[in-house]
Amino acid sequence: MVVNTYLAFSGNCKEAFQFYEKALGGKIKFMMTHGESPMADRTPPDFKDKIMHATLDTPGGLIMGADHPQGRTTKPSGFCVSVTVKDAAEAEKIFKTISDGGQVQMAFQKTFWSPGFGMCVDKFEVPWMVNTEGPAQS
Repeated sequence: MVVNTYLAFSGNCKEAFQFYEKALGGKIKFMMTHGESPMADRTPPDFKDKIMHATLDTPGGLIMGADHPQGRTTKPSGFCVSVTVKDAAEAEKIFKTISDGGQVQMAFQKTFWSPGFGMCVDKFEVPWMVNTEGPAQS
């Protein structure tokens, strides 16, 4: 079994995936617009440039996503994309990048379970948790 995160966007999937590619040190492996798909002839003209499917390969696994058909997305609720790395400095760098332009919910800091942890909602309205492996330092 493989479980991956699949994110739905309101028309800015391409921008989000380019941002995540840089923030997470990944590589976009696939990105297709509705206008490039076999269903292009059935796609409304104003939706042809929207992303039908994108796949980002990160050092920790895949993130996939798309622009929700006709922009019918709902605000994310009840989940966070979770990133865990071994190095606190790397985790803090990722957190600062992901949270830039978004809303910090918990500043990146030492916790009882981690040398560095933070929570935010990014500028694309996607909730994130960034965690450092290992016990918190005394």
